[in-house]
Amino acid sequence: MEDESHPKTLYVGNLSRDVTEILILQLFTQIGPCKSCKMITEQPDSRRMNSSVGFSVLQQSSNDPYCFVEFFEHRDAAAALAAMNGRKILGKEVKVNWATTPSSQKKDTSNHFHVFVGDLSPEITTEDIKAAFAPFGKISDARVVKDMTTGKSKGYGFVSFYNKLDAENAIVHMGGQWLGGRQIRTNWATRKPPAPKNVQDNGSKQLRFEDVVNQSSPQNCTVYCGGIQSGLSEHLMRQTFSPFGQIMEIRVFPEKGYSFIRFSSHESAAHAIVSVNGTSIECHIVKCYWGKESPDMAKSVPQGFHSGRSSTEHFKTVPVPSLGGRVWIPGAVPARSCDAQPGKLQHGWLPDTVIRLSLSSVGISGLSVRRT
Repeated sequence: MEDESHPKTLYVGNLSRDVTEILILQLFTQIGPCKSCKMITEQPDSRRMNSSVGFSVLQQSSNDPYCFVEFFEHRDAAAALAAMNGRKILGKEVKVNWATTPSSQKKDTSNHFHVFVGDLSPEITTEDIKAAFAPFGKISDARVVKDMTTGKSKGYGFVSFYNKLDAENAIVHMGGQWLGGRQIRTNWATRKPPAPKNVQDNGSKQLRFEDVVNQSSPQNCTVYCGGIQSGLSEHLMRQTFSPFGQIMEIRVFPEKGYSFIRFSSHESAAHAIVSVNGTSIECHIVKCYWGKESPDMAKSVPQGFHSGRSSTEHFKTVPVPSLGGRVWIPGAVPARSCDAQPGKLQHGWLPDTVIRLSLSSVGISGLSVRRT
């Protein structure tokens, strides 16, 4: 039986009736050595059927042939999938995907209770997390998410339970436990809402970790999360993002509907962007980007995000006579045109001495200023 974690067989569909097994083998062996190719030409009706070679495919009403191509190595099959899907063979754009065995057909778990498992060691497998969470109740599904090109773990996975209480107990008791060489993180999985019917796709694509992690420098650990028009709080952001890694700082701007989350590592931030972008939080679809590489997240705006408004519109100042100046309230970047005066507050900064303010009278808490 084929190893489901490292599949070697591809489904190739939407083929021209002039395509032969020999032609398919000639094309795919240019990518890697092929073990076999089996062409299926009969498709009597529209239903899921098991083919004569032991793989399952959803039959369509058309009579287009399809085939299964088996490689000797998983890496060659993955490379062929990336290279051949969408290519034209004899004038038809072929569809290439992983072939699935009948036993691997997944049941509908959309109404089950899903647990996110983060900070997984590279060597941890699906069977490992299934065994680790099995004591908490009956598991309907479990998987470690892997890069389809390299076959390597992305460092997180999901476990689904039939019973909500079992899932809750797993989250509470497994968070911080050692699995392999790392302490894992657990939380409720954030699931993407289904696309509304009769609504055209907005063109957004599922983000890939490899793309996101390279969009900003390795020193950048800050995530922008926007689009939460109500209910935004630090607790909500910590609950949403803590599964992806250690959080160093959170800044929330409820009136603007966005926040900044600074992680301890660039990779954790990248995982957070990939996993949370496009999901529903408090019934709002959120967008996540890299924040600017600034130690002061209150001045950060997402890279590639422009509101089209002057930066000074986002901050306002409040006089603080006891400190001899004014402080900036978070909301945007303060104006730069101001002459520095010793002992005065300039743009919210008093160099040399960091002061933590808690000014209930003006509704400010947690601002950092520096004495000049």
